[in-house]
Amino acid sequence: MNNLKTKKPNSPNNTPSPWSTLWTYSIMSAIALLMLFPLLWLLSTSLKSPNENIFQFPPQLWPQQPTLENFIKVWQTNPFGSYLFNSTLIAGLTVSINVLFCALAAYPLARLKFRGREAILITIISTIMIPFQIVMIPLYILTVQLGLKNSYLGVIFPGLASAFGIFLLRQAFLAVPKELEEAARIDGCSELGIWWHVMIPAIKPALVTLGIFVFIGSWSDFLWPLLVLDRPEYYTLPLGVANLAGTFSLDWRLVAAGSIISIVPVLGLFLLLQKYIVPTETAAGVKG
Repeated sequence: MNNLKTKKPNSPNNTPSPWSTLWTYSIMSAIALLMLFPLLWLLSTSLKSPNENIFQFPPQLWPQQPTLENFIKVWQTNPFGSYLFNSTLIAGLTVSINVLFCALAAYPLARLKFRGREAILITIISTIMIPFQIVMIPLYILTVQLGLKNSYLGVIFPGLASAFGIFLLRQAFLAVPKELEEAARIDGCSELGIWWHVMIPAIKPALVTLGIFVFIGSWSDFLWPLLVLDRPEYYTLPLGVANLAGTFSLDWRLVAAGSIISIVPVLGLFLLLQKYIVPTETAAGVKG
């Protein structure tokens, strides 16, 4: 034993050089700035006064006379409060229903054994390769026939469930130790009780991740609401921002301000829920 030599984790030989660390952080910072530049340019445009030329060359990122006049004008001249309420309601309902249905569908595909399970799973996953534009017309016809045009439920209808969500939650259910399920079944818990009291708390990070994806997709969706909504009182924020581009005039400052208003809730939701995305050690409560 004394002849064995092992390297310590904190050995100087394993410590990266300062130049290597500096180079790594420099590359990461450059990539981060490159990805953030469109957002920074959008924010800069929304803060520029009418006297500034937003098309000047070379472009100037920082406004010479920063002002909130564009945000005030957008909010006062357009019903952005109604747009914000509609988007929040539609996105919230879409997330709740989508996560519920996907969890209900993913649990038997992961934990129950029945004939045809693999075929059903393959069929569901295969639908991911079908573009939405192909099923858009049949969905629209079905929505109209059900009387859901110009309604919140009509906008939510295509997002009631998703193949990606079912696959994601199925993988999360598979990672839950079988001992937890067996212990709950011995205690007399029903299959639905196991799903609700054992499985759902165990896959909370996956549920939050799916919820964020569904929320962003529903919040930023433009094409489907444009098809099923004709009445402005049901318009969502993407449709409201599109209305800022008038027929005879176009002020990119107002469009940028409206876009920032629509982006802020998504950023706030991500910052609020990002701590729940960290995977939990479910197996820590199971003794070998």
